[in-house]
Amino acid sequence: MQLDDTVPGRLVVRDGGTALLEYVYAPTEPQVESPRPYALLRTRAGVAVTAYRPADHVWHKGLSLALPAVGPHNFWGGPTYVRGEGYVQLPNNGAQVHRAFTRCAPGGIDETLDWTAQGGATVLAEQRSLTVRAVSDTAWALTWRSALTNISQAPLAFGSPTTKGRPDAGYAGIFWRGPAGFTGGEILGAGGAAGAGSAGGALGVGGVAGAGVATDAGGPTHPVGDAARGEPAPWLAFVAPDRTAGILMMDATDAPTPAGNPWFARSAEYAGLNPAPFFHREAVLAPGATMVLAAALIIGDADVSSYAPSFGAELVAELRSSEASA
Repeated sequence: MQLDDTVPGRLVVRDGGTALLEYVYAPTEPQVESPRPYALLRTRAGVAVTAYRPADHVWHKGLSLALPAVGPHNFWGGPTYVRGEGYVQLPNNGAQVHRAFTRCAPGGIDETLDWTAQGGATVLAEQRSLTVRAVSDTAWALTWRSALTNISQAPLAFGSPTTKGRPDAGYAGIFWRGPAGFTGGEILGAGGAAGAGSAGGALGVGGVAGAGVATDAGGPTHPVGDAARGEPAPWLAFVAPDRTAGILMMDATDAPTPAGNPWFARSAEYAGLNPAPFFHREAVLAPGATMVLAAALIIGDADVSSYAPSFGAELVAELRSSEASA
């Protein structure tokens, strides 16, 4: 793999003639979209697996770290969900500002960023690390680790629209938005697959598995399809309807239970995956304290979920090891 830094504000990792990863670290979008660095991804065969500024949510950009509720600040983009009022466009859209690369190589980058409020004050300082590597002739892997330090003078509550009162909308964290052609694809869990139209309820804590829920023999039960939304799982995968490409996403953020963090997942409305640690409950970050969010992705063909118990698990272990040694 080769690193191309010839375009200002953008790093491109190439695999021969294919741009596997385009990391835009100096975004130019308007403040209302909460501008932030983002990654556009392709398979080794050249199939695009991310969307950029789709018409339904122009603040969705490829793969990015996006948080809709950090204290009073919106680092997701667009309007803010306000309890009792719904979505309201407030003057609170923050931005993630690139400061420097401390490492920049074909195998990965280390980056420092400031998270600034709409008024300009710095709220969070971030140390971000991305790694890139080949997995097979048809697949490659990306890891993302962000360490966020509260440098404001007050505690910051990390939440989601669901913690603010909107049911089933707990998005927040490392978020993947798939292209339009992925809409209606399969969301895979540890035990199988269910399409966007699968019937039946999700599995709640202590609940009973119904249609659209897959059982991992000898282990916990994980929801699949859109029923995965709000439920814990170690990983989810998404396969395009034409089966030309798939993406496996594995959560490496510490979770409160062995079942893992909950997920925000969509297929019917649009293609999206997001391990969402603040789906149901807020986490408060004290001044000077640090929070780590991390995920591993494998980008490949329709069988990409087969990497979960092997290479995927190794990537998660690597991310958690780096957190322990930090």
